Amino acid sequence: MKLSHAVGGAAAALGAVAVRDLVQKKHALQRNFPVLGHARYLLERVGPELRQYIVTGNDEERPFSRDQRTWIYASSKEQNSYFGFGTDLDVEHTQGHAYIKQRTFADTLPSDQDHNWTLPSAKILGGPRGRRKAFRPASVVNVSAMSFGSLSSNAITAINKGAAAAGCLHNTGEGAISPYHRNGADLVVQIGTAYFGCRDEHGNFSLPRLKEMIASAPVSALEIKLSQGAKPGLGGLLPAPKVTREIAEIRGIPEGKDCSSPSRHTAFHDVDSMLDFVEMLAEETGLPVGIKSAVGAMDFWEELARLMSPGARGVDFITLDGGEGGTGAAPLIFADSVSLPYRMGFSRVYGTFAELGLTDQVTFIGSAKLGLPDNAVVAFALGADMINVAREVMMSIGCIQAQKCHTDHCPTGVATQNPWLVHGLDPVSKADRCAVYLRTLRKELTRVSAAVGVAHPALITCGDVDIFRGDYDARSLASVYGYKDGWGELGPDLQAEILRLMHPSDHFDERGEQTEGR
Repeated sequence: MKLSHAVGGAAAALGAVAVRDLVQKKHALQRNFPVLGHARYLLERVGPELRQYIVTGNDEERPFSRDQRTWIYASSKEQNSYFGFGTDLDVEHTQGHAYIKQRTFADTLPSDQDHNWTLPSAKILGGPRGRRKAFRPASVVNVSAMSFGSLSSNAITAINKGAAAAGCLHNTGEGAISPYHRNGADLVVQIGTAYFGCRDEHGNFSLPRLKEMIASAPVSALEIKLSQGAKPGLGGLLPAPKVTREIAEIRGIPEGKDCSSPSRHTAFHDVDSMLDFVEMLAEETGLPVGIKSAVGAMDFWEELARLMSPGARGVDFITLDGGEGGTGAAPLIFADSVSLPYRMGFSRVYGTFAELGLTDQVTFIGSAKLGLPDNAVVAFALGADMINVAREVMMSIGCIQAQKCHTDHCPTGVATQNPWLVHGLDPVSKADRCAVYLRTLRKELTRVSAAVGVAHPALITCGDVDIFRGDYDARSLASVYGYKDGWGELGPDLQAEILRLMHPSDHFDERGEQTEGR
């Protein structure tokens, strides 16, 4: 009797669905194939998960492959991150793959017993321009800009605590300093086009409010955001579901409405006035001041280098983002087709400054999937002095690449403001994982540097990397990106200084070669 009731109830439910499908006019498929048509939408909904875990190979998925995610997860959990039985790559035919050339002998190497893995920056941030609060970053690996709003409170707390434990800088993103950024890490405050945290009642930049914000937290540098790889030239966007009362109060915006930053700044209008703005910020705060941008038209960079050449004005650092897209929600055309990919964009900007002999005067920071050791090595070889990591840090605290960042339905509580989903992310345990991942990345960079025969990743050069072209042919990194002799390399003084930092008990001549302590 109970079974017949259940069958009858199921039949009635299916009948109701069929009637609804036949009379509705929104979906032609369901009108023509009532009930059965729903299967198509179900498969479409679960398709990404099926492909991610069942269909695709270890190196097929984008933006991060299964092998790449596995390495990040294992590294953050202090598990075995080695891979056995050889590579999955078709090493003789994988076009565009970077191959790092190890050396049999070397003049200087890191100690095999040194497990500190700190890797300080080869350059002093703000040093060449004499900023009052210039400093040498303790780590070449730091946390990229991800604001409270795009990420949850628990995620920002975990990342900040993890960065503090690993000795890394934490970039606030353009959403201002939240309570969750105040867990120990030194901050880089990002100033976006909407001037969150430092805006007046009309939305214009306010120096007094910037100073007030800086005084309230351990701020080490300021970064002016010109554009980001996810949506270059478009301005930031925080969807309405993510604009909670707390976020609205921190940013000074209406609650529950889309938060769209302007595409361009109002505090300056060209390169010349931007440099005046940079110098004003540096003078008023004493902090190093830099810019962040994806790379599009080169006239901006050519004028910037030209105006910096006399030495009176200039940015202290340049953070270069790739146009491949990042943590931000973006229209598909912007993620796919606006702005240059990282390596192409970075090399063009670096070359512009190298032509004028300015590369030692600026700290170059790379930001585009560089939390993977092989990508990071190429970035250093092209001339990056430090790297910022974002999505990889998100994975270290639980992100599973669900790609729902723009929906407020992130299942792991990383990129959402939904209280129930945020509750699932424990900031204490995830902070440990974040710190372990950051240390592991530095350790891997130290190991690769040793294999190449240098003491620090900033000493890796274009000559140490080849790019495979397919059909058993490869070109040097310098040849691929049009680098001239010496480009991508530190000047002699900086080389000697970083060697002294890595080997404080040894002695080096003016070329950076050891004279004692071998």
